[in-house]
Amino acid sequence: MISSSACIIDLPLEVLEHILVISDPIDVASAAQVCRIFRDLVYPVGDEHFWRALYLAQSFDDPRKAVTYLGNRRTDIKWREELQHIIRARTVVNDVTVCRPDERCQVLRTLLDMVTNVPPLPFPASEPTSRNVLWMQTLLQDGAFLDLESHSHEEEQLRARLHTWFGLTDRDGLAAKRVVSRAYVYSQRNYRSSNSFGPFMRDGSGAVNWVHMQKLAHVFASALVEREEEEEPAFEICSLSLTFCQAVIPPSLNLNHETDWAGVEGLWRISYCFMDHRELLIYNDLNLPEDEPLDHTIFEEGELQETFSAIDIFFRVINVEQDPDHPTRPKINYVGEMDGNFSIVGYVKLTPDDQIRWHFVAGNGDQPVWWGEAIVMGNIRSQYGVLGAWSTTMHDPQDPIGPFWMQCQHPIED
Repeated sequence: MISSSACIIDLPLEVLEHILVISDPIDVASAAQVCRIFRDLVYPVGDEHFWRALYLAQSFDDPRKAVTYLGNRRTDIKWREELQHIIRARTVVNDVTVCRPDERCQVLRTLLDMVTNVPPLPFPASEPTSRNVLWMQTLLQDGAFLDLESHSHEEEQLRARLHTWFGLTDRDGLAAKRVVSRAYVYSQRNYRSSNSFGPFMRDGSGAVNWVHMQKLAHVFASALVEREEEEEPAFEICSLSLTFCQAVIPPSLNLNHETDWAGVEGLWRISYCFMDHRELLIYNDLNLPEDEPLDHTIFEEGELQETFSAIDIFFRVINVEQDPDHPTRPKINYVGEMDGNFSIVGYVKLTPDDQIRWHFVAGNGDQPVWWGEAIVMGNIRSQYGVLGAWSTTMHDPQDPIGPFWMQCQHPIED
């Protein structure tokens, strides 16, 4: 017969620890406030054993098997601190009213860390396996948290980057949101020499402007989804979503010793879209002063159609140049040809904020006409592809502009 005075703390410490490990971390924190025994189990001095077990009991990837955005193995896992940040982020996403003003950016950084530090896939054809990605998709799919108003430039950029990586949310289907994104993407005012006519900051720093990237992603992905729904698919299923963010690194490949660390060589499909040039000129009214907003009516009428096209082109690396700021990720110079006529010349390098940038000029023969600036989506060598904006090499205010997306179809086997 069990004594009426029996108490849970009479159980062996190993059993108590197991009960805590299989509990939700919020309940664990509450239990630690009940008595000294629980507190000593949860917060042992100088020992992360319990927190490692608690972390690994959650529906997350094992960070010991993860690589960073640039493909490096993690060596600095802080089990308690990282799990506490993740659970706090979950709490804030589910109830933003509990978020303190000083933790808004920390929450966004935590969520970004969850998707930029995931296990790599061994081959391009491997099925996505990241538990972090599945957890994030469930947490953010309705789009409410990603649509919150930001209180600082840093928060705005972090939120836009997370949204860009995530892909389309339920709220991104709203007509009003698409109007805003199209108006941004097709405004010539957002393509100047100060931002290399691409999705970069206007201060000349070369850092990525994630607000611009999110608009590009929204416009391109929305148009692809719309196209798939209206007619027989002309494109493969769009990979512009978090599902495809895992790095692809074969087991035998050491990126720190690999010349083509970005996976440039191979057959690529470049898909691009543009609006009617006459409508583009009407929207970018050159007679309108710079300090007056452009008229978005053309995007609100619901009749605007974007034209899609795609080309397949083989890229090969011609040489690399050392980058003093990134010794293991040198600048990669590449060329591409199609039908012996159309050619592309470009480079891949890291930006000052450690993002993977693709640049190219393209045209027939030795007369380049087209200009492209893009950023890698997802982690290094992932199937997410490369997203950016194209324009002309002349950069005339009346020239066409639009978004483009590149995805490697057949990489060179390493």
